Amino acid sequence: MIAVFSRGIRRIPHLEALLGEPVVYRPRRASPELTKVVGWGSKPTAERARRFAARHKLPYVALEDGFLRSFDLGVRGAPPLSVVIDEVGVYYDATRSSRLERLLNHGGDALAAAMADADRAIALIREHRLSKYNIAPDAAPLPEDARRKVLVVDQTRGDISVVLGMADETSFARMLAAARAENPGARIYVKLHPDVLAGKKRGYLEHVRADADTVVLAQDVNPLSLIEAMDRVYVVSSQLGLEAMLCGKPVVCFGMPFYAGWGATDDRVVCERRVGRRNAREIFAAAYLLYARYVHPEQGRRGTIFDLIEHLALQRRMARENAGELFCFGFQVWKRHYVRPFLKTRGNRVVFARSLAAALRKGMSRDSRVLAWGMDEPPAVQDWAHREQVPIWRVEDGFIRSVGLGSDLVRPLSLVVDRHGVYFDPGRPCDLETLLNTFPFGPDVRRRARDLADLILCLRVTKYNTEAHHSIRLDVPPDRPVIFVPGQVENDASIRMGCDGVRTNEGLLQAVREAHPNAFILFKPHPDTLARNREGHIGGDRLKRLCDHVETEVDVIGCIEAAAEVHTMTSLVGFDALLRGRTVATYGRPFYAGWGLTEDRLDFPRRTRRLSLEELVAATLLHYPRYWRPDLGAFVSAESVVRLIADTRARIDRLNADQSAHLLQPSYAVRQARKAGRLLMGWVKACISTN
Repeated sequence: MIAVFSRGIRRIPHLEALLGEPVVYRPRRASPELTKVVGWGSKPTAERARRFAARHKLPYVALEDGFLRSFDLGVRGAPPLSVVIDEVGVYYDATRSSRLERLLNHGGDALAAAMADADRAIALIREHRLSKYNIAPDAAPLPEDARRKVLVVDQTRGDISVVLGMADETSFARMLAAARAENPGARIYVKLHPDVLAGKKRGYLEHVRADADTVVLAQDVNPLSLIEAMDRVYVVSSQLGLEAMLCGKPVVCFGMPFYAGWGATDDRVVCERRVGRRNAREIFAAAYLLYARYVHPEQGRRGTIFDLIEHLALQRRMARENAGELFCFGFQVWKRHYVRPFLKTRGNRVVFARSLAAALRKGMSRDSRVLAWGMDEPPAVQDWAHREQVPIWRVEDGFIRSVGLGSDLVRPLSLVVDRHGVYFDPGRPCDLETLLNTFPFGPDVRRRARDLADLILCLRVTKYNTEAHHSIRLDVPPDRPVIFVPGQVENDASIRMGCDGVRTNEGLLQAVREAHPNAFILFKPHPDTLARNREGHIGGDRLKRLCDHVETEVDVIGCIEAAAEVHTMTSLVGFDALLRGRTVATYGRPFYAGWGLTEDRLDFPRRTRRLSLEELVAATLLHYPRYWRPDLGAFVSAESVVRLIADTRARIDRLNADQSAHLLQPSYAVRQARKAGRLLMGWVKACISTN
C-alpha cells in the first residue's frame, strides 16, 4: 500500500493502475501494509510526504509526468497518461543520481531487450510528431533559402529542471550568444515556452527581439514539426533536446538534462557520475520504455507506450481535421451539444447557423468549412457552396451509435464526417466508398478488423442496443427456410436515395414472398416505427398476410440467428447479418452491397472491388467513423465504444432488474397494512372464542 499526501496526485485517474499498488490518502500513522510514500518529484510541495517517510523509515518515491504525457496541457486539466516513478532521485535532478541515470550507466539485458521496441516507438513518434504535450498545431513552413536554421529553446523562469539541471539564468544568455557565434550566417529561431505565450509564466528569453537574423516564435507549435526544419538545436534542459536527437539533429546542452552527459550531445556542463556512453536510441529506450509507466487511455489499466502513441496520434489527427472555422447547418438544437465535442479543437471555431445570411453575418467565407447534417442544409447554402466551390461535409450517426434511439434524443458515441458525400447516398462517391475501393488493407488491419468483429459478436452489440437479448423460438417446418426481413423507417434518406422499385416495408415483404413463396418470413418492425416516432408502420391485418411471424421483443441479433437469410432494402441489419455469416439479399443500395458479399437486386457500377468481410469491417468501423467518449473527453477506438456500450447496457439491465425486484417486494405501507390485518383477525378470533 502506498501513502499519498498530495491532493493533486490523489486526483490522477487510474493512479493505482500506474503505481501498481493500492493507495491510502494522508494516513495519520504508519501501518504494516504501507510499503512506500509517494510525492511529486523534488518540489517543496512534497515535503510533507518526505517527512512522513523519514519519520516512519519508509522509502520515499518521486512521481513525475512522463515524457509522453497527454494531448492537452496539464494546466488545462488534462490528466497524465504517463508517469515516472523513481525511488532513487528524479530524472531532471542532475545534482544526484536517479533510477534513470543508473539504467543508462549500467545498461544490462533489459536495455538491450528494449531496443527493438525502441526503434518501433521512435518511428511512430516521428511519424505522428508526438511530444510531451500534443495539442499544438504543426508549424507553418519556414522560408526555403540557403541559410542554416538554428533553434534556441527557452524555458519558464523557476523551472525546477533548470535549477537542478546545473544551470541558471545566465545559462540562457550564454546559450543564445553561443548559437549566434557558432553558426555565422544562420537564422536563429527562438522558441518561447507555451506557458509564456499564454501569459501564465515568465521566460528567460522573452526579452529577445526579432531582427534580420533572429526569429522569435510567438505561437505555440508542435515541437517535432519545428525541429524537422532545423539544422542544429540549442537547449538548457528542455525535453525538446532529446526529441531533436530522435530526429537526427545535433543538440547542444547548456544544462545537464537526463539525456546529456552520455556522449550523444555537445555538452557545455559536465556530470562526473555519467560514465556510460549511450546513443539517442539507448537513451530513449531507458527513459520511455524502462523508466516511464503508461496507463491505457481507454481502459484505465496499465498500458504500453504503443497504447498511448495510438491514442495521441488519433487526437492529433482529429485536431487537424477539425482545424479552422466550421459552419454547421441542419443541426437540430438538441443535437448541437453532443455534436460539438466531435468537431471542437483548440483554436478552431464551431458555428451553428440556421441560414446562409446568418452564417455570412458570423463570418463564413470561402476559407471556412461547411458541414451539414445529412442532406439538410438550406438550398441557399448549397447554391453558395457550389458558387464558391466550397465542399459540404456531411455528418451522420455512426454504425455503432448508442444504448438508445436517436429519436429518443439519446446522444451518440460515434459520428461520420464525410468530405465528399455520405454513405447512404449511392448516387455520388463518398469517403467510405473510396476507402472500400482503394484502401490498402494490410494483414495488421485485417487482423484488427477480425478481432473487432469477434468482439461485436461476443458482446452482441448493434447500432442502438435497446432490446432484450433472447433467442427466438419459431415453430417452423423443416422444409420452410426462415427469411428475416428487418423493417425500416420509410422516409429514411437511405431509402429515398438508395432504392428504386422496392421502397416500403410492405413492398419489401411482398417482393420476398413472391420470390420465396415457401419461405417462413420473420418480420421485425424498426424500433422508431414501433414507437411511432417515424414512418413505416404496417397495420396488423395487412402484416399477417405478408409474413409468418412479427417479432417485437427479441432483438435483431436473435432474429438474425434464427434465420438462414436476411432480405433488406438498405438496413444496417444486413451488415449485422454479414458479421454473423448469414446470406444477405439487398433490394436497395446500402453501403455494404456491391462488394461481392451480398446478393444484390440492383447494380453498383462504381464498386468494382471484391472485398473480404474483414476488409468491409475495417473500412466501415475502424477508419470511417469518429468515436467520442464523453466520460474520457477524448476520441477513442471502435473497440472502446463497443465495450462501453456493452457495459452500459449491462448496468441498465441490472438497474432494471433491481427495480423490478424492489417492485415485487411489498412496500412499507403494504407491510404495515398486512400487520394490522393480522392483528385485527387475531382480535376477531379472540372475540369469537370468548363468546
